[in-house]
Amino acid sequence: MCLSALCLPLLVSIAVGSAAAPAVPSTRTILVLGDSLSAEYGLPRDTGWVGRMSERLSRQNRQYSVVNASISGDTTSGGRARLPPLLQRWEPAIVVIELGANDGLRGLDLDQMRNNLQAMIDACHQARARVLLVGIRIPPNYGRDYTERFFETYALLARHNRVDLVPFLLEGFADRLDLFQPDRIHPNQQAQGLMLDNVWPRLQPMLHRPAA
Repeated sequence: MCLSALCLPLLVSIAVGSAAAPAVPSTRTILVLGDSLSAEYGLPRDTGWVGRMSERLSRQNRQYSVVNASISGDTTSGGRARLPPLLQRWEPAIVVIELGANDGLRGLDLDQMRNNLQAMIDACHQARARVLLVGIRIPPNYGRDYTERFFETYALLARHNRVDLVPFLLEGFADRLDLFQPDRIHPNQQAQGLMLDNVWPRLQPMLHRPAA
């Protein structure tokens, strides 16, 4: 959720599902496609919620690797453009889509945002990847109607496509300034475990499901 024109470079981190042995052919991939909330903006390397997810999968001996293809400042348009080659390269079993915050902060068209997210969900399903959609809330900068329709977009898409949904990535601490960096937008290192705890209950059941 980077408001600067300068965005951090693509962060791709791969964590092998078992720390005790090399990946085996049965290892499956979780692809995370997000913005700065997932790209470790302002954090030490491998301390964000995605890195912690990799560690949790490893501790539980899950046969999954994690590819973090998140970019600070990315929008749903950017994610839509980047997704096809990522699907082709990594052939993920699960795709976590955490995008939209920058669309909302910039007041971009919500119909276009919905269309972009729908296109990403469709592309994932065509690639036989399951989808976990991650929602976010935005400040009421553009009025109550825009803010509410923005948040509802995630739930509508999840119901329409029958995909799993994390309603709000920052649930339970969005109003705690002590858990945010000085910009008051990006969660700090202490908050990353809380973010993972919001994602995990939706992700965990997906680990056992067959391909889409």
